[in-house]
Order: sequence, then C-alpha cells, then structure tokens
Amino acid sequence: MPPYSNILEETLEAWQGVRQGLIAEVRNIPAHRFDFRPAPQSRTTTELVQHILEVAMMMTGELTRTDTDFRRAPWPRLLARYAKPAWRARTKAALIRLLGTQVKDAERRFRRAGELSLLQLITRFDGLPGTRLAWWNHGIAHEEYHRGQLALYARLMGIEPALTRAIRGG
Repeated sequence: MPPYSNILEETLEAWQGVRQGLIAEVRNIPAHRFDFRPAPQSRTTTELVQHILEVAMMMTGELTRTDTDFRRAPWPRLLARYAKPAWRARTKAALIRLLGTQVKDAERRFRRAGELSLLQLITRFDGLPGTRLAWWNHGIAHEEYHRGQLALYARLMGIEPALTRAIRGG
C-alpha cells in the first residue's frame, strides 16, 4: 500500500522527494563555488537556487489562494510578491535552510487549501484554464529540471553529482 491516501498526499510526497534531491545537489557544491557560472549568460549557482526558490514561493502562494491567477501581474511583479526571502538568501547555508523551510511552509498551505482545491480550475500563464494539480506538478517538474542543471554545474566544476554518488553507493 502506498504511503499516501489521496492526491494531495501523493503530490506532497513527490515534491518532498524532488526537494530532498535538490538539497543534496546544493549541499554537494562547496560554498566557495556558489559564484560558478558555466557561461556568461547563465545564472551562478546562487542565482539558480534563488530562482528555484522564487518560483516555488510564487507557485505556492498562487496555488493556495482561493483566487489563483498566474496573470494577476507581469511575471517580475508576480515573483516580487512572493520571493523576497529567496532574494535575501545569498549564502549556501541560507539557501539550504530556506529550501527546507519553504517546502514545509508550502506543505502547510496546501494542506490548509485541501485536496479538493487541487481539482479546481485556475488561470494559467497563457490565459487558458488548468487545474491547480497540473500546475503544481509543473512547478515540481521545474525544480527537477533545475536540479539537473545543478548536477551539470557540479560536473563542470569537477564534482561528482550527489545523485550519481548515491546510485553507485558512495
């Protein structure tokens, strides 16, 4: 029997797994390498983790509102409404701490909103309707995508990614 009893619990478990893996990749990169940028147009390690957090905070804030609307403001203003803690976190320790506390806060908010809220239609970024559940999963996929980038950053720095080490038993 799965450890969850409904789609809310299942989605929370999925996000927790992704977030734990993300935190492992962030921990894997030495603090003195958080200024690493693989190309001039790329984000630094710090900026990439801040971006993951800002989107997670915006996503949580919007998806747990009764009037979710991803078009309520232009993208930069929508992020600014939720993401100030992410922008203030500039050290490895602060980013890891915020990755942990943010997902716990999000879990409380999603539980308070309730499972039925996940099935309700919202306005997506493109103006079309979609369910909160679909867009929550979109946000989880966004974290997984950037986790892969962090693993690549590690490789480019000559560091074995955390997931690779875990798979080979190291």
